[in-house]
Amino acid sequence: MSEWYKEDLAFIHDVGFSDYALQSAPGILAILEQNKIHKGLVVDLGCGSGLSAQEFIKADYCVLGIDISESMIDIARTRVPNANFQVGSLFKVEIPPCHAVTSIGECLNYLFDPDSDRQLLIQLFHRIYSALTPGGIFIFDIAEPGQVEQGTKVKGFTEGDGWIVLVEKEEQREILTRRIIAFRKVEEHYRRDDEVHYLCLYKATEIASELRQIGFQVQVMRSYGEYNLPKSHAAFVARKPA
Repeated sequence: MSEWYKEDLAFIHDVGFSDYALQSAPGILAILEQNKIHKGLVVDLGCGSGLSAQEFIKADYCVLGIDISESMIDIARTRVPNANFQVGSLFKVEIPPCHAVTSIGECLNYLFDPDSDRQLLIQLFHRIYSALTPGGIFIFDIAEPGQVEQGTKVKGFTEGDGWIVLVEKEEQREILTRRIIAFRKVEEHYRRDDEVHYLCLYKATEIASELRQIGFQVQVMRSYGEYNLPKSHAAFVARKPA
């Protein structure tokens, strides 16, 4: 069992934080349409609980979803039985030939893999470029520096029916640390789960430059259609020339 997004936090993320994936989906589907990708395989890296995959399947795409969290994949398989899902690191998994690759919700920032670093990210970009068919696209977003003011800690909480999650955020030297305490009601009692997530924050201009050096045609955005990304986030449409 992965030490990230274990059972209770995976459940809370699915029921309480679905807006990002669901509100991004119409804009992402429009990008696929604009690039004349009307069918074929979409590989969703960091697929989570399958919310994006659900929308891709509804639009008649085939989907392979990959996530490091077994609990997330369990939810995804139940939600979207017509898609294929795999537990694994998005930095290590084999990416099959496909028409599009997506990674929604700052997945590429996470340092869950012990080997994950900037060089591994660039290697992933190369592997995605090789896997895409000519004219294929890579759609993703990242968190940039500036999530939290340097030298400060930001604390907050979110609650729902039978659960509450407390988060403390701190940013130092382009690393964002999120300390998470989740409580979920199971029968008559609340169960506690603690996780610490580290994210490497990247500048959009530098990521765009790396993609162009590989051969992608790159567009940087601050929204997916009508859905505006949170502060200090950037989205990319990286197209492999036809």
